[in-house]
Amino acid sequence: MLSLDEAQKRAENLVEAARKAGADAADAIYVCNASTNVSVRLGVLEDVERSEGEEIGLRVFLGQRSATVSGSDMNPASLATLVERCIAMAEQAPQDAYAGLAPQDRLLTRKPAALDLCDKGEPDPAALKLRALEAEDSARAVPGVTNSEGGGASSGRSQIALATSHGFAGSYGATSHSTYASVLAGEGAGMQRDYASHTVRHIVDLDAAETIGNKAGQRAVARLNPNKIESGPMPVIFDPRVGSSLIGHLVGAMVGPAIARRSSFLLDHLGEAIFDSGVTIIDDPLMLRGLRSRPFDGEGLPTQRRALIDAGVLTGWLLDSASARQLGLDPTGHASRGTGGAPGAGPSNMHMEPGDATPGDLMADVKRGLYVTDLIGMGVNGVTGDYSRGASGFLIENGGVVGAVAEITIAGNLIEMFRNLVPANDLVFRYATNVPTIRIDGMMVAGG
Repeated sequence: MLSLDEAQKRAENLVEAARKAGADAADAIYVCNASTNVSVRLGVLEDVERSEGEEIGLRVFLGQRSATVSGSDMNPASLATLVERCIAMAEQAPQDAYAGLAPQDRLLTRKPAALDLCDKGEPDPAALKLRALEAEDSARAVPGVTNSEGGGASSGRSQIALATSHGFAGSYGATSHSTYASVLAGEGAGMQRDYASHTVRHIVDLDAAETIGNKAGQRAVARLNPNKIESGPMPVIFDPRVGSSLIGHLVGAMVGPAIARRSSFLLDHLGEAIFDSGVTIIDDPLMLRGLRSRPFDGEGLPTQRRALIDAGVLTGWLLDSASARQLGLDPTGHASRGTGGAPGAGPSNMHMEPGDATPGDLMADVKRGLYVTDLIGMGVNGVTGDYSRGASGFLIENGGVVGAVAEITIAGNLIEMFRNLVPANDLVFRYATNVPTIRIDGMMVAGG
């Protein structure tokens, strides 16, 4: 794997070659990923996989025409051909009034923030195997667990470098460590499956394998013997594991390209209170050891912590440069990209600030409701906000959980759901998007 300096130089050299070949402007992104994955099943090693690959993407501009080409062959002759191909494609591309690099006066010029994304050590395959076995053994030891889909452990390292022809060059690296287990409980047609996993930047932050496995086993057993429920409106409480998906739907309606296409259910709500005043949602790309932390965005702009929802109010959009130009606004440092294609826009580490009530408080006055622990399908209309997803979890009666439920559908409209959303006080930072337990009243629940 290249050093960060070498990775950055490779991107800079490709941009320089594009300029010499006639491009008016250009940028290049280099990405290298290396990972080791070990999987086991029923106490036996199933697979050990080691992968390492590098890829580079070049985007060139000829006036307002642009093209992007990517490749994985870093031979100088192959890179020269890549430049030629990209220039030729740009010559045939249509005019785009919004195409171009990020505004030069907004580029990151200071030293990138140190976000502590890289672990020093890397576990060997034997250590990964041991961790995978411990996770699966712990899950299988839970009474009621009858079979296993396997356990696994992995470690990885990535390097990212970006260079532009108008003055930006930067790079950063990151590591990851993860453990998972997935098991089944019960017999025959009554079998239920569940899992647990954890991913971190530094191995010292990783949950013990036994803890992860035990959680997977307990979750699977808790789902046994699901009940049927009657359809109707009722309060729905979302476990933090699945509640984060609601924030994903929110962000999908906030990204610049959706706003520019006028294909977002939030289009006419900028500056309005779309949540209760007790709800604040933060995007924080500078979080230390964050799973989506980054010192600069996909166009070389600085990143910063920002409240996307501030005391219930929608504060703005997530904009890359192209969508910002189309909307007559400034880019917000949310450009995201791979090596192929132009940048889009997306969030970094996100979380919903906790409320004042405990999860028990949220449930206490529920006569009949639903506690959702799993969601199925993607029945969400980003234009209208209509929401309908398969779900499973537990029935709530008179303030307490009384049994598992499965094969149900929950439905509503995201605007109404957001207005009725109440967060609990149990926020834990565990994923890239984190929320506390969430209650939403008035959702339609259809029984299986």
